[in-house]
Amino acid sequence: MGIRDQLGKDLAQLDTAAGGLQTVSAEVIDVTDEGTVNLRMLGGELYDVACTDAYRNRKAGDTVAVRRGTVPVVLWRLGDDPADQDAESTQKIAEDAAAGLIAISAYTWGTAAPGAGFQQVTALWTKKDSAGKGVLYAQLGSLPDTSPDAPATSAPKTARISPSDSGTWRRGRPDDYASVPTQGDWTGRGDRRGGWFYGTSIASACSGKSVKGMSVQFTRKRGAGVNSKVRMRLYLHGYTSAPSGQLNLGDGPESPLSLSVGAKGTASLPAAWRSALASGSARGLAISGHGRGDYAAFTGGQITITFNAS
Repeated sequence: MGIRDQLGKDLAQLDTAAGGLQTVSAEVIDVTDEGTVNLRMLGGELYDVACTDAYRNRKAGDTVAVRRGTVPVVLWRLGDDPADQDAESTQKIAEDAAAGLIAISAYTWGTAAPGAGFQQVTALWTKKDSAGKGVLYAQLGSLPDTSPDAPATSAPKTARISPSDSGTWRRGRPDDYASVPTQGDWTGRGDRRGGWFYGTSIASACSGKSVKGMSVQFTRKRGAGVNSKVRMRLYLHGYTSAPSGQLNLGDGPESPLSLSVGAKGTASLPAAWRSALASGSARGLAISGHGRGDYAAFTGGQITITFNAS
């Protein structure tokens, strides 16, 4: 019997003894790729617990109310009213959407000359800015009125780069028994290291731009190692595609994420790593660990790049 089933039966017995439905508080360890959560509850850990729609904006560290029973369910988050956070996130979405718009107060035409205050354009110039947006400039014969201020230059659009390939290596060669990048060793047959490959896509996306931030998303694979949190051991590498021999590691390790089974997470890459990937001196990401303590497998690897306005 699995730990989840056993804990569920224990909770059901407690509910019966207490005379009816009860709720308890629990701490969210991680949010999984399926929208369920891993919990720390009543001194134990419970994995892949379903949630009601009332529990929104799920994140690790939340304190939640859980309906106890054979199949526990997270009912809602305990704490402050989330309205302020919702308003802030909505405002940011609106600002991001509006950033790409160019406002014109009116746009009309006709066969007669316009009324007072209009200025005749002798030449119209255009170009594309660093964000790929069109810019117009009107050349006038005279300047009876000052020009409005030019809008601030927009930052280039955020780039999202998914790996073109991935793999795992053991004892200096590709390990076909591992379906996704894996670190550490579970069976005593030797430590594994995994890698994600992007070709030249990262450097191409950054060419001619100033990189503001770079983050990467991973999901901890189920059925690989212990269910509790395992820390990623992340490295850079210099390959545009998977090597036929050993996957040699670059700078690292960094440990940006510690994930329980099924959990997803996003980590910011260090400034030095951003520079290396943007310039092409590094090409991708790798993981490598030692023994059972580091053993885990991870999927994902999508890199999100944000830019400064030029």
